[in-house]
Amino acid sequence: MKEDSIQRHSELVTLIAYHRQRYYQDAVPEISDAEYDELESELRDLEFAFPELITAQSPSQTVGGGVTETFSAVVHRVPMTSLDNAMDADELVAWGERVLKGLPSDSVVNFVCELKIDGLAMSIRYEDGALVQAATRGDGRIGEDVTANVATIAVIPTTLISASGASVPQVLEVRGEVYMPIDAFEKFKAFKEAENIVRSAAGKKADPVPVNPRNAGAGSLRQKDATVTAGRGLAFWSYQLGEVIGGPDFTSHDSSLEFLRDFSFPVNPNIEVVESLAQVIEFCQKWQKDRHLLPYEIDG
Repeated sequence: MKEDSIQRHSELVTLIAYHRQRYYQDAVPEISDAEYDELESELRDLEFAFPELITAQSPSQTVGGGVTETFSAVVHRVPMTSLDNAMDADELVAWGERVLKGLPSDSVVNFVCELKIDGLAMSIRYEDGALVQAATRGDGRIGEDVTANVATIAVIPTTLISASGASVPQVLEVRGEVYMPIDAFEKFKAFKEAENIVRSAAGKKADPVPVNPRNAGAGSLRQKDATVTAGRGLAFWSYQLGEVIGGPDFTSHDSSLEFLRDFSFPVNPNIEVVESLAQVIEFCQKWQKDRHLLPYEIDG
């Protein structure tokens, strides 16, 4: 292994840790998502070529950010992992082929295509039908307790009721993305800009103005005062189950989404179930072209 590979790996670990801090915890990113993805891609390529560089602390082995001192720590009973990236159609096809190779040859495979919402990953826990805890993803193992703030988001049920009359699980952990819709972001940004004019006239330092909905949403969720969060217009899309005790057995991801809909959780309407990788690629190409039509931002 060359010395310059070791040095570059060390540089990438430091850079990625820094930009994760700025993105996840400070909510003031300094580089674009594409530039950050390039750093992680380069790191993965180096570690693939030189596996001895991989450590438990490597960004390739961890996700998200850490936990701030503002909120109490929550240990995730089921770790919250992150998604792999496919940067183009060739990488997507390669991923699909790896999936198929791991299955019996006579398997019938469908793919669930979903938009990746540009927000803050959230775990919401219900016990005997009541919302008892909400936590950020954090580093995947430990997140931040933001229960009071999440409870102010109108679309998130605080009590579970099944539209079909299904039994309520003893424990249900719902995972999804808290985000700030574009119209709420524009209103919030205009408010901060107007507020800064008043502050400047009074000889006070201007407050930071949010640069995009993702960071405005993350900052709004991490307020000490939950009433501030309540006034920011945050929303939520559910996309996954975590820990479930006393619930049904799910045979597909799509069936778990139907279960979430039945209990009145918001599930994105633009999800499609398709039968081939070619259709997956079509889905991606469609939303790359039409993403500007959405009332919220997507990542990727």
